[in-house]
Amino acid sequence: MTDSGQRAPAHEVLYRPSTAARDGSVIADYLRWLAAERGLRFDDVQSLHAWSVDELEAFWQSVWDFFGVRASASARSVLSGGPMPDVSWFEGAELNYAEHCLRHDVDALAIFAISQTREDVSLSFGDLAEQVRRVRAGLHRLGVGPGDRVVAYLPNIPETVVAFLAAASLGAIWASCAPEFGARAVLDRFGQLDPDILLVVGGYRFGDKPIDKSADVAAIRAGLPTVRKTIGVPYGDFAVDADMAWDEIAAPADDPLTFAPVPFAHPLFVLFSSGTTGAPKPIVHGHGGILLEHLKTLGLHWDLRAGDRLMWFSTTAWMMWNTLVSTLLHGAAAVLIDGNPLYPDLDAQWRLAAQTRATLVGASPGLISASRAAGLSPAHDHDLSSVRQIGVAGSPLAAEGFVWIHEQFGDDVVLNVGSGGTDVCSAIVQGSPLHDVWLGEISGASLGVDAVAFDAAGEVIVDDLGELVIRRPMPSMPVGFWGDADGSRYRDTYFDVYPGVWRHGDWVRFAPGGSCVIAGRSDATLNRGGVRLGTAEFYRVVEELPDVTDSLVVHLEDPDGGPGVLVLFVVPATDAGAPAASAAWDEEQSVARITVALRSALTPRHVPDHIAVVSAIPHTKTGKKLEVPVKRVMQGSDPVELAALSSLDDPHALEPFARFARERGLLV
Repeated sequence: MTDSGQRAPAHEVLYRPSTAARDGSVIADYLRWLAAERGLRFDDVQSLHAWSVDELEAFWQSVWDFFGVRASASARSVLSGGPMPDVSWFEGAELNYAEHCLRHDVDALAIFAISQTREDVSLSFGDLAEQVRRVRAGLHRLGVGPGDRVVAYLPNIPETVVAFLAAASLGAIWASCAPEFGARAVLDRFGQLDPDILLVVGGYRFGDKPIDKSADVAAIRAGLPTVRKTIGVPYGDFAVDADMAWDEIAAPADDPLTFAPVPFAHPLFVLFSSGTTGAPKPIVHGHGGILLEHLKTLGLHWDLRAGDRLMWFSTTAWMMWNTLVSTLLHGAAAVLIDGNPLYPDLDAQWRLAAQTRATLVGASPGLISASRAAGLSPAHDHDLSSVRQIGVAGSPLAAEGFVWIHEQFGDDVVLNVGSGGTDVCSAIVQGSPLHDVWLGEISGASLGVDAVAFDAAGEVIVDDLGELVIRRPMPSMPVGFWGDADGSRYRDTYFDVYPGVWRHGDWVRFAPGGSCVIAGRSDATLNRGGVRLGTAEFYRVVEELPDVTDSLVVHLEDPDGGPGVLVLFVVPATDAGAPAASAAWDEEQSVARITVALRSALTPRHVPDHIAVVSAIPHTKTGKKLEVPVKRVMQGSDPVELAALSSLDDPHALEPFARFARERGLLV
C-alpha cells in the first residue's frame, strides 16, 4: 500500500515499439540532427527529456531550427523574465502561424473532409492556399485586421479551416463553436470577445437526422451587437440568414496571399473552458507558442511528416480541432469528420481510417472499449497497414484497452496515450515512438515539459497521488485570459496554490521510471476519511464490466470529518436503449460484480455506499463527465440555476441526481 492507503500500481511494460518504428520516426531523425548539428547524443528518451527541461532554451531553439521556423524579425532571446507567469518567449521575433501551414508542396493532399451533410471534399495544399487567399482578401475588404475577432458557428469542414487560416494571416483572432451548441452556450463564449465577423451554417445532419439551427443562428446574431457582418456558409439543404454569402467573401480577387508578421505572443485564437463551474474561461493562445508546441508534439511525439494523414474525430469546440489543423504545419493532411462518428455503426471510424489511409488514428477510450466489447477486429477486417500510431486522449484508457490495441496492431504501431488540455492546447504527458508502452499508464512527460506530482506542501512525490504541476514554462501556456487586463484571473487559475508553478488541476501518480496515471480532476477528487481517491480510477474498472456503459462517482463529505457518502451512478448496458430492457443488467448480480471489481482492482475504500442506476450520465458537449455540477445538485443547488447548463449535452440530465439525493435523504 502507498502512503495514501491505496494499492500500489504494478508498472508493467506492455511492449516496446519495434526497431523499425523507432528508427524510422521523426524523433529518431531529430536525435540524429542533434548529434550532427549540436554535438548532443542521448542514449534513451528519458535522458533526452531530462535535457529538454534542464536546458529549456536550447531545447526550444532546437525545435525552432529543426522544423525550420520562418521569422521576419529575429528574436533577442529565447526565454526571458520570470518566475511564471511573468515570462516571455522569443522576444522580438515576428512570424505568422498560417504561413507555416501553407508553405508545402502545392500538389500534396492537405484536407480530406468526410461529411454526413454533403459529398466528401479533398483539397491539395495549392487548393487550400488559393481559398485562403480569396477569403483573406474578402475579410480585408470588410476591414478585418490585426486584433479583430472572427468567430465561427461552423462544423468541422474545409471552410472552417480556410476562414481560420485567412483570419490568422491577417493577424485577426479566431474562436469557434460547434453547431451542436445552443445559442446560450455560444453567447456565453463569443459574447466575451465583442466579435467583428461571424460565420454560420443553418444546420447539419447527425447520422440520418437533420438538425435545423436557424433559430439558434438568429438568437446568436441578435446577442452579438458588435458583429459588423454575418457570413453564411452553405451546408446541405439548410437555409441560413446572413448579411452575405460565403461565395461573396471567397470571390475571385487579385490580392496576393501574404501573411502579416506578428509578435510571437500575438493572439492566434481563443479557446474556452467547459463552463461547468461558471462562465467559460476565454483562454488566449499565441501564434508562436502554438506553432512551436504543435511542431514539437505532432512531429516528435505523433511522428507526422509530409505525406502523412491524421484522422481524429473532433468538433470545432474542442482544442483537438485546433491541433488537427496543425497537421498542416508538417505538410501532412488533416482528415475532417463532421456528423455522428458512430454512424451507421461502431465500425465506422475504423472503416474511415482504412478509406483515408490514415497514418495516425485518434480514438477515444470509449470507442476502444466499445470496439473490444463488441468483438471487432479492425486490423483484420480492414486494410489499416498505413497506420503507424494510435492516439488516445480525452479520458483515461483502461488496461484492457491497451492490451486490445496491442493485440490488434502489434509492435509496429505505437499506442500513444496522452493528457493535457485546452489550457496548453497540447499534451502535458504522452508517448512517442521511442517510449515504452506501459500497461494502463501514460508513457511519460512531453519533451520540454517539466511535469511532476506535488503534495500539499509543494514537494515532489513519486508513486503516490498528487497535484499535476509544471515547474518550468511552456511556449503554449496561454498569453492570458481575454478581458483579464491585470492578469489576476489567470494567476488565480493556475498559480494560486504553488507560486511560480503551474497547477494544472489534475490528480496524477508518476512512477519512478516516469510513466504516469491521471486519476481525475483534482477539484472532483474524492476525499474519503482523509484519503484522496481519483475518480478516473473508478471509471477504468467499472466501465470495463460488460453490464456498464457509463458511470459517474460522487463523494458527499461528512461535515464532522467522517467517511461521508460515496455514490456510484451507472448506466447499464442495454439491448433496447433503456435499462429495463437490458439482458446484461441484473440488479443484485451487477451490484455485486461492481463491488468485487472495485475492491479487488483498487481498495475497500473504493467500494461505494450506494450504486444507483440512471439512464444517462451528464457530459459537456466535448464529452467530459460533469462530476462537480452533479455533486452541487446533490448538495441542494437548483439545476436550472447552474451557469453550466448551457454547456451540457442534455440540459435536463442533472435532474435525476437531485431527485436521487432528495429521495435518499443525502442532501447536505
